[in-house]
Amino acid sequence: MDSTNSNIVTFRFYEELNDHLKPQQRKKEIFHIYHFGQTVKDAIEKLGVPHCEVDLIIANGGSVGFDYRLHEGDYISFYPVFESFDISAVIRLRPEPLRIIKFVLDTHLGKLAKYLRLLGFDTLYSNAFKDDEIAELSINQKRIILTRDRGLLMQKKVTHGYFLRNTDPMKQLREVIARFQLFNLIKSFTRCSLCNGEINSVEKEMVMYRLPESTANYYTEFFICSLCNQVYWQGSHYYKLLNRIKDLY
Repeated sequence: MDSTNSNIVTFRFYEELNDHLKPQQRKKEIFHIYHFGQTVKDAIEKLGVPHCEVDLIIANGGSVGFDYRLHEGDYISFYPVFESFDISAVIRLRPEPLRIIKFVLDTHLGKLAKYLRLLGFDTLYSNAFKDDEIAELSINQKRIILTRDRGLLMQKKVTHGYFLRNTDPMKQLREVIARFQLFNLIKSFTRCSLCNGEINSVEKEMVMYRLPESTANYYTEFFICSLCNQVYWQGSHYYKLLNRIKDLY
């Protein structure tokens, strides 16, 4: 590499940002060769770190944004989203945090989408979604992208997203609940697991014609989806799901 066209800066990544780095780079100083004019956003994404998981950048003792251009000898620290530490006095790297938690999921995350909906979280999912469509839904509807695709999170227009570390759907669910501190926001069985619509109670007489005879004989309380009209009741499947939810705590 031509040394006249590049120089060296020092990076240090903290906490879960290290998950995106090579094992030999984690939790230590990284000496990074950069090209003149390169932005800090471009540099970290070449290392595999999605910019939307970074909430604070400190360069040589002062906070900077993603458009900061690297200089010879820079020492730059990167921090993930802070849940309780007040960093209001420094440069925030995205618009105001999302006030209402809503998600849009990448393809192949259908089971996770179902689980999030069962917990009452507004979750859009389709196995036909394209990356650009997911990004637009995230921006226009202020939704957090959940994905196993780092490339999707590295799109410049994406501001809120998270790369799932786990591959098992239940472990992914626990990961999301912990990452976004959602325990106090869980409202189980208030959304349809099929279409994401809101579920409301309905009089038995209104859905009687749709019920199996055994169900009509043994249950009195019913619910219906406001979008797809799926009918629900608290059968054995309900209690199995309830036990799974209790395992999250």
